[in-house]
Amino acid sequence: MKAFDRLLAQLRKLYHRGIRKLFNYHYNPSFSQSGEDMIVRSLFTSLQKPTPTYLDLGAHHPTYFSNTFHFYQLGSTGVCVEPDPELARRIKAYRPLDITLNAGISDTQSSTARFYVMSNPTLNTFSATEAEKYTKDGLHQIVKEIEMPLITVDEIIARHFPGSGPDFVSLDIEGWEMKILSSFNFAACRPAVFCIETLTYSLPGQERKLTEIVDFMLEKGYILYADTYINSIFVDKKLWEGRKPC
Repeated sequence: MKAFDRLLAQLRKLYHRGIRKLFNYHYNPSFSQSGEDMIVRSLFTSLQKPTPTYLDLGAHHPTYFSNTFHFYQLGSTGVCVEPDPELARRIKAYRPLDITLNAGISDTQSSTARFYVMSNPTLNTFSATEAEKYTKDGLHQIVKEIEMPLITVDEIIARHFPGSGPDFVSLDIEGWEMKILSSFNFAACRPAVFCIETLTYSLPGQERKLTEIVDFMLEKGYILYADTYINSIFVDKKLWEGRKPC
C-alpha cells in the first residue's frame, strides 16, 4: 500500500509539473491564503535551497490555504501537524510522502487537551476563549469537542528532524502562536524561515495585528522579510546577511 501511495504522489507531482510546462514554464500556482508560499519560495531561492524541509503546525488541509503544499510538489517533504481527525486523514491520503501527526501542539508536558471543531474548519482551536469568541457573532458554531493528544515542538524536531531541524516552519494554530513560539528552543534549532499568522480573527474592522509576535521574532534574531497582513514571514538574520550572491 505504501508503494502505491508513493507512486500516486509521484504521478501527482508529474501532473502538476506538466500543467505548468504546458501553459507557462515559469508559472507557479500559490496555495497559500495570500501568496505566502511564493514569498517563501523566493527566500529559499536566494538561500540556494530550493527544496526545504518543513514543519507545518496547524496544517489544516493538504492543499487549501497551505503554506507547504507548493514545496511538496517541488519534491520537499516534512511533518504536518493537524488535530482535526478528518483533516489529518485527508492530508495523509493526499500527501503520503509527508509525516502527518494527528495531535495538538503544546507548550507544556500536558498529554491531552480539549479541541474545538468549528463550523468553519479554518477556525478550529484548542483555545476555549477563541472558540467562544468565534460563536459570539452568530456566524460560526462549535460542531464538537474532542480530547486530543498533545506533543511539544521539541519532541517533533527531535524525533523527525534530528540534527539541523526543519528549514521552514509554518505556524497557524488560532490563538496559541505566541505560547508555542515562547516554548521553541532557538538555541538548539534555528529554522531559516518562519511563516506565522499574526492577525486575530474578528469581524471586518475589528481584527488586531499581533505585534508582540513580530517583536518576539526580532528579538530572536530574525528579520521581518514580508507581511501579508494575515501572516508575517521571517528569515534568520545571520543566514540572510551571509547568503551568497545569486
